[in-house]
Amino acid sequence: MNNGFVRVASASPTIKVADVDFNTNEIIKLIDDAVNKNVSILVLPELCITGYTCADLFFQEPLIRKSIEKLILLKKYSTGKEILFVVGIPIKYKNALYNCAATISNGKILGVVPKTYIPNYNEFYEQRWFSSSETITNDKIIIDGEDVPFGSSILFKHTRYEDLCIGIDICEDLWSPLPPSTVHAINGATIILNPSASNDLVGKSSYRKALVSSQSAKTITSYVYSSAGFGESTTDVVFSGHCLIYENGTKLKENKRFQLESNLIYSDIDIEKLMADRIKMTSYSNHLTSRFDLQYQIVPFDLNIMQDKIDRYIDPQPFVPNNQKKRSKRCEEIFSIQTLGLAKRIKHIGCEKVVVGISGGLDSTLALLVCTMTYDLLGKDRKNIIGVTMPGFGTTDRTYNNAISLMNHLGVTIKEISIKQSCLVHFKDIGHDPTNHSTTYENVQARERTQILMDLSNKLNGIVIGTGDLSEMALGWATYNGDHMSMYSVNTTIPKTLVRYLVKWISDYKVGENAKAVLMDILDTPVSPELLPPDKNTGKIKQKTEEVVGPYELHDFFLYNMLRFGFSPTKVYRLALQAFDGKYSCDTIKKWINTFYKRFFMQQFKRSCIPDGPKVGSICLSPRGDLRMPSDAVSKIWLEEIEQL
Repeated sequence: MNNGFVRVASASPTIKVADVDFNTNEIIKLIDDAVNKNVSILVLPELCITGYTCADLFFQEPLIRKSIEKLILLKKYSTGKEILFVVGIPIKYKNALYNCAATISNGKILGVVPKTYIPNYNEFYEQRWFSSSETITNDKIIIDGEDVPFGSSILFKHTRYEDLCIGIDICEDLWSPLPPSTVHAINGATIILNPSASNDLVGKSSYRKALVSSQSAKTITSYVYSSAGFGESTTDVVFSGHCLIYENGTKLKENKRFQLESNLIYSDIDIEKLMADRIKMTSYSNHLTSRFDLQYQIVPFDLNIMQDKIDRYIDPQPFVPNNQKKRSKRCEEIFSIQTLGLAKRIKHIGCEKVVVGISGGLDSTLALLVCTMTYDLLGKDRKNIIGVTMPGFGTTDRTYNNAISLMNHLGVTIKEISIKQSCLVHFKDIGHDPTNHSTTYENVQARERTQILMDLSNKLNGIVIGTGDLSEMALGWATYNGDHMSMYSVNTTIPKTLVRYLVKWISDYKVGENAKAVLMDILDTPVSPELLPPDKNTGKIKQKTEEVVGPYELHDFFLYNMLRFGFSPTKVYRLALQAFDGKYSCDTIKKWINTFYKRFFMQQFKRSCIPDGPKVGSICLSPRGDLRMPSDAVSKIWLEEIEQL
């Protein structure tokens, strides 16, 4: 069903107090606007048919009767329209009046939810007019000759897509210690609609957003909030018409407050994304449901969810904050995690020295920087960091010089050990022709380098620090028991797209100008294992990783969306098309997504025995942590789906 995307909207109509004809016409205009925008679910403010500020006019029978007539008009108007909407209305029930939210779709009033928490403090006097719904959990009322579910424990569930389930808070309900939406969510609601009439004071909008953000995060829901706006009485207070759409703590849309005209915002929420988090979190397991089972009325509804371009920002670099200030803070936090993790390991072992292979590439540069920061944190001499450069058949002057310069600027101990002669001896021992630049040719070099590092660490009573990153392990772009192995791997959960920003952050804030110049050239160097000879004419790197396995920014995007949320290849592909629109063609994305899934499944055996290393983000491939995956799992259903794209 549209890959789990559902378009929701929040609208605030201009109203006139107690003028139900005018108010209903404005509501109808907003419904039409929403339908034209392919909105499936719309919420309007609290008591929007009458106006929230009618005060003692709520005691007048004509106002209550006329508002019901307009509710029936809205019900009939909805016939044949692919939309569900919620409007606020006062409703008389037995011996009391209730502040209610009526849910309407396709010619039917699906249910009416009365407000639970009735404010009666400061500028609010609602208890003068309205009763609480606390004792009404499951009942029915008659509207236009039809039985309508009535009560505080009602959920509206799509008949063909059970994860599309709607619960309702009304204004003050959100501000209470235990909002009804908390229990709604535990019982299956994925979307919370809040028709509200929250007046504005200095600073109140920030607090309101914090509440909506927090509640959507705690309940793992999309929270759609609509507040009363222009036209409400300003005798004592002013209403700004604040509209918000949040998803699991993240703001998707917010309107401009204090507008004179009716306005509407909309966004596509991702229910599959919400459900992925719920499935993983034990907070949503069945034993909680039994504790908060209020005998819900489940009201079915049906809508055709419109297929459309996804109306939300799809981040092409989900591991990297696009805001520079947030990115800088993220980098600082990651370095703190890396350095503290390594510091604990060093202190636990009691070793003085660490050994790290330095190639002049991004990953080994990051690992070396982590080592230097850790030794500074521990108050140890950087000379106990042994940086080893091991020139081979593919080493270029550029990377070699950068490796030496960087180690000099950082003040670590430098060792240079060429692997050429030992590799030639090994080729001879195993009967391999050195002119045959096969996988064997490459892996011999990688394992020779690892052997040197391991043996050197034994000799010096130190440990080998791994340099491989998350993206390489996802693709299996490492030599088994070669660069794949170390005694502690500081980059193991950092994706390639983020490695670059971490190194840049260090160059900006933590090193001198000379070291900064070296780091900037390293950042500008193509990613390569340098296991094949350089270009004969230019002497530059010939073996470029991204030309072989594909762009890392695509693979990081695939990895995040596949592993973090369990999305299907079809959905990941659709998201990638939008995120990288204008940068990569459909065929290019399809080619590399196929490569990603093939390699991800084939290379699990390498991830089953990766070294210890600190988890820094939401994605981790450690078999001891987040990923428990059999090495012999079959990728057939994923690859078949990609073939159908």
